[in-house]
Amino acid sequence: MSPRWDADPDVRRGRHVGYDLHVHLVFVTKYRRNVFDDAMLTRCEGIMRNICTDFDADLIEFNGEEDHVHLLVHYPPKVALSSLVNSLKGVSSRCLRAEFTGRVNRVTIHERFCSGSYFAGSCGDAPLQTVKDYIENQKRPN
Repeated sequence: MSPRWDADPDVRRGRHVGYDLHVHLVFVTKYRRNVFDDAMLTRCEGIMRNICTDFDADLIEFNGEEDHVHLLVHYPPKVALSSLVNSLKGVSSRCLRAEFTGRVNRVTIHERFCSGSYFAGSCGDAPLQTVKDYIENQKRPN
């Protein structure tokens, strides 16, 4: 007899594992500077979506405001969350600084785009739709 989770379409499967791991991540800009505009948020989402794919993870929801971004990521248990976060922050920072040189003042943010800290919240207790709705309703700058 197969386990109950075997029939659940939301549960991803590996060779020896079934999992449904989601994390709500929040990254803020250095000194909470208002750096992001709509074009930067759109590009940031694309970069982070590609990074998640490289980690066999899915970026389920993405949104942000001028000084921070929210992500809802579905990731496999083989991925160390800290490694995923380091890649998301590091690669996106390098790409955004290179592509938006006129918008990102390196002196203002002292060569670092994101703050060294971040928020990571397990989504086990909250219904995923609640977290998705929260992220979706974050204000995007006009």
